[in-house]
Amino acid sequence: MNSNDPRPAPLRDVAQSPEATARYLADIQRVLLDIGANLEILARETRVHCRGTSVEGDRWYHAQLRARPVEKALKDVLKSLNSLTEGLEKSAYKRRAHDETVVNTARTRKEKELEAARKKHPQPIQAAPNSGESGDTGQNSGYGGPASIYDLGKKSA
Repeated sequence: MNSNDPRPAPLRDVAQSPEATARYLADIQRVLLDIGANLEILARETRVHCRGTSVEGDRWYHAQLRARPVEKALKDVLKSLNSLTEGLEKSAYKRRAHDETVVNTARTRKEKELEAARKKHPQPIQAAPNSGESGDTGQNSGYGGPASIYDLGKKSA
């Protein structure tokens, strides 16, 4: 389907906006979480019923063994549902990150062009002023001075 197609596509406006995408995915996630809550209740009630159903001649653990495949199937469904809701959340985040990347790409390219131009045409470096021109006729400050009080000699006070 072409993006210039005059027929309106479902969810096209939602896909074009990261905020609308996030709202839509949040609505779907909310519905799925409600379904998940109902499935948890169903799993608990199914477990109680299946483990409570015993047949004459059963040992105490036979009902539990028969209930395990049913419990596992419902547990797998809940696990898949939780993965799905996490995936919806992640996709909304990735959609927003995509738009931020698109905006930052133009800025990054412009900075790279400026840096390349600066490298091709470097500014002349100004020479540092000589220490003799600054009027400093005394002891050179920094590394040339005395290292301890014993090196001061007669220059103390």
